Amino acid sequence: MKNFLLGAGVVFSLEMRQRVRGVALYVLLGVFFLLILIVTAILASVLFSSGAATNQQSGASAFSTIIYFVLLLGTLVAPALSGNAINGDREAGTLATTQVTLVSSWQIVFGKFLASWVTALAFLAVSVPFLIFSMVVGVAPLTVIVSILVLAVELGIVAAIGVGLSGVIPRPLFSIVVTYLVIAMLSIGTLIGFSLGGLLIESPTTTRVYSSTQSDADGNSIHCTYSQTDRGRAPRVDYVWGILVANPYVLLADAVPTTVDSHGNLTDLFGFIKYAERSAQIPPQLHTTRNDCSLGQDDSQQYRETIDSTTPGWLVGLILQLVLAGAALAGAGLKLTTPAGRLSKGSRVA
Repeated sequence: MKNFLLGAGVVFSLEMRQRVRGVALYVLLGVFFLLILIVTAILASVLFSSGAATNQQSGASAFSTIIYFVLLLGTLVAPALSGNAINGDREAGTLATTQVTLVSSWQIVFGKFLASWVTALAFLAVSVPFLIFSMVVGVAPLTVIVSILVLAVELGIVAAIGVGLSGVIPRPLFSIVVTYLVIAMLSIGTLIGFSLGGLLIESPTTTRVYSSTQSDADGNSIHCTYSQTDRGRAPRVDYVWGILVANPYVLLADAVPTTVDSHGNLTDLFGFIKYAERSAQIPPQLHTTRNDCSLGQDDSQQYRETIDSTTPGWLVGLILQLVLAGAALAGAGLKLTTPAGRLSKGSRVA
């Protein structure tokens, strides 16, 4: 293990020196910083100047929004930084030089993965001042720790997928595009699959409606009678909600502890996305009664009951993503094994 880490460390060191030598990385970091600065300034002007929310609510909303914005930009930048890590060297004629040394193919893959992950984490580090800004107004420490850890892992998964595909696919441009498609499948494809699944699987419903026929002097209903029976169909999203667990944004929200204010209301994007995902687990009531004379349920109580009575899915989603990333890296390691029995047409060796 020690020899493996030493060899991977050499590849990591060489890769990092190559990455920091040019100005492209610093330009990207500068643009990244500027975008987060703009978003934070807008959030501060809207949230903290509004009298409708407390400083704690505003800080929690700002923090979760910035975290999601960093995740969005990270998943856009990381594939470009990792999607040609291996086949780029092959096109430049430098990969074969590394392969004839004592460094194994697995050490090359692992070292390049670490370099891509550390580069992606640099973008997370740029956002730290803005996260501190939103933390000082009362965001729970556990929320901060969990969200940053999950975000760092997600960036590592994206980097692993990019590096793995760059070793499996010969052409750099094609591997970068495929990496973006895989990330799009996880981010957008899961939402599309969930929506289509809910539309394809439906169950018939019946609703007995009762309406007011008499009111008192204050307008309050004092007598309700049966009005009609409505029939329809309800999407069975409870059968397909598991598709959402592989979504990075849903996974992040599901992993972060739920925070509520003194009235029991959700305070950040994490809570609202988690509530939406957990609500999808609950089977619809196929035979219901709607009484237009009665008051509705308190939303704050409904939030807590729904989240507490449903199953967290973030661990399953994280395992699925890790399996996908591991398979990509394993494919790259096998592809780089020397001597190669067969090379793709047009592949450059040295």
